[in-house]
Amino acid sequence: MAETDCLGSRDLVMMARAMKLAARGQYTCMPNPAVGCVIARNDLVVGEGWHQRSGEAHAEVNALQDAGELARGATVYVTLEPCSHFGRTPPCADALIEAGVARVVYGMPDPNPKVAGGGLEKLRQAGIAVEGPVLEVEAQQLNCGFIKRQQQGLPWVTVKLAMSLDGRTAMGSGESQWITGSAARQDVQRLRAKSCAIVTGIGTVLHDDPSLTVRADELELDNIAARQPLRVVVDSQLKMPIDAKILSAEGQTLVVSACGDSLPMLIADVEVICLAGGDGQVDLPALLKVLAEKECNRVLVEAGAELAGAFLQAGLVDEFVIYMAPKLLGSSARPLLTLPLDSMGQQVALDITDMRQVGDDIRITARPAG
Repeated sequence: MAETDCLGSRDLVMMARAMKLAARGQYTCMPNPAVGCVIARNDLVVGEGWHQRSGEAHAEVNALQDAGELARGATVYVTLEPCSHFGRTPPCADALIEAGVARVVYGMPDPNPKVAGGGLEKLRQAGIAVEGPVLEVEAQQLNCGFIKRQQQGLPWVTVKLAMSLDGRTAMGSGESQWITGSAARQDVQRLRAKSCAIVTGIGTVLHDDPSLTVRADELELDNIAARQPLRVVVDSQLKMPIDAKILSAEGQTLVVSACGDSLPMLIADVEVICLAGGDGQVDLPALLKVLAEKECNRVLVEAGAELAGAFLQAGLVDEFVIYMAPKLLGSSARPLLTLPLDSMGQQVALDITDMRQVGDDIRITARPAG
């Protein structure tokens, strides 16, 4: 009998509740995965918790503390396989065994090679019934960045774009504030808060002088700390102005050049590295490997048409989030992406995974087909 054959509607409801708990940690727990846990006795929830911050207790431990002695003989619903190794905290599998739980239902196996089924096997050897995966697709979507970094050594790359109804991102002069409304801009703050790094180009820095920070007061989310993602500027020829806002904003900034003789900037929390590609530009695949080594799970690209197009041409985009405003900017305005395509055979197909209204604008989430 397959593990999932014993699962019932109660198990689905409880796991869905655990997924919602896990989502609470997605703004604060990186580089760890977002995990939620529910402990139940039949239809009664006796404990629940989620992983809130890296280095602090995992979801299972928080739920066990919430349940106390009621955890003994209960069923545990956890969105990710309990860990079986010592990291910054002890193994969660051991905590579940010690608590005397009777059954564990998991959302998905842990892609971390240090776990990779070891947690489930340890539970089975202790006589605990193990069933799953359940709601695996939802669990994978919640931690797509962590999964990709563990399996491929690369972060999940989301390219954020804002455009008019006729596919334009700015006027010919470069004027672009604001194409979208306040609700869409607030939604972008959530994208930033879920990201480990935000990548932009030197053109955006020179023209717009952005800070690219997470503005916690605009998130309207509970228990969100003012954690700032790493800001990354692709600056091939090191044209970065020393007084750029991005260098002095709260958090750390990484400037990536293609100059072999580049020197570190003498500014606190600013690092300069050289990653030269064969075309005299920054080697974008190498940059993503560096970001993965810095334990970045999700990377948000907020850049102009040229850099955004370069990520797509290099096959590095996992997902687009496009905000479309009900406006027309005209034929002389700037295009969404710089893509040198000459024929219909070169077209880039996308699979739309979500479409919804955000204020007066439409948010489209799409992934490269295939």
